[in-house]
Amino acid sequence: MSRIGRMPIAIPAGVTVSIAENNKVTVKGPKGTLERVLPAEMEIKVEGAEVIVSRPNDLKKMKSLHGLTRTLINNMVVGVTDGFEKKLEVNGVGYRAAKAGKKLTLNLGYSHPVEMEDPEGIETTVDNQNLIIVKGIDKEKVGQFAAEIRDKRRPEPYKGKGIKYVDETIRRKVGKTGKK
Repeated sequence: MSRIGRMPIAIPAGVTVSIAENNKVTVKGPKGTLERVLPAEMEIKVEGAEVIVSRPNDLKKMKSLHGLTRTLINNMVVGVTDGFEKKLEVNGVGYRAAKAGKKLTLNLGYSHPVEMEDPEGIETTVDNQNLIIVKGIDKEKVGQFAAEIRDKRRPEPYKGKGIKYVDETIRRKVGKTGKK
């Protein structure tokens, strides 16, 4: 049995989970509504105040889908109650971020400022020009947008300049040494 797939998902107060045909799961909560079509082979049931995911047989594909399905539903429940956030740090001389309306402007040492629009359902905030916080209820979209921001200037290994996640460690390299 999948250790993760076996665990029931507790539904907190103020959250409703409904399952339509083709395993279309809708989760409504205080922060919003999320919908997702999950693998049709999995059996998803709402029993009391928890959601239980079970698999039809022990084929390798079913085993792998079991834990995935449970985690996806759990992420939806966590998203509509608490939401998700990723923090990015801008390091480098003259590198900074600014926010105007829904537009995020990044000065990253290019000849032009890089402008990014907040996607639907995602909110970005900037703290003291070098900390970007990406918030939203959909874990996948939050992670994707944070990765897109990071891709504008990835951290380099010599001076550590660029955009990195706050909890990320950069493997540093030793620079050139002169001839004697």
